[in-house]
Amino acid sequence: MKTIEEEIKQKKFPDIFIKTNVNLLFTSGWLQNVQARFLKPFGLTQQQYNVLHILRGQYPKSIKLVQITERMIDKMSNASRLIDKLQQKELVSQIQNPTNKREVSISITEDGLELLKEIDVELAKTVPPIQYKNVSVEELEQLNLILDKIRS
Repeated sequence: MKTIEEEIKQKKFPDIFIKTNVNLLFTSGWLQNVQARFLKPFGLTQQQYNVLHILRGQYPKSIKLVQITERMIDKMSNASRLIDKLQQKELVSQIQNPTNKREVSISITEDGLELLKEIDVELAKTVPPIQYKNVSVEELEQLNLILDKIRS
């Protein structure tokens, strides 16, 4: 196990708050890279995967773009561009409101659901996921509590 100091080749931090912030940001980037490598063979980006997950959670109902944006992990993503790309792949469908052309309802297609099932099967093959191999379930529960406290 490498410490954050070893990972970024820094001898010490001015205080625990800076060290923790750097460690969280570094680990977040590391986790994003792990997920990006996993999703690449499925032809999805992390943001597209996030959108499909949101839509699967709404299924069979549709959802408006603004609601998707509110729920996304990466709030800086261009959700309308992501939806367009997913529609090109036939993973989502868009229905325009006939009375308000700017209002569009979005839903996941059967192809989108099937792709998520395929991804779920691959994810289940490595339980626990490889990125958590050195951490117990109890430690993960504690980590989630701490992360929730940081955001509150």
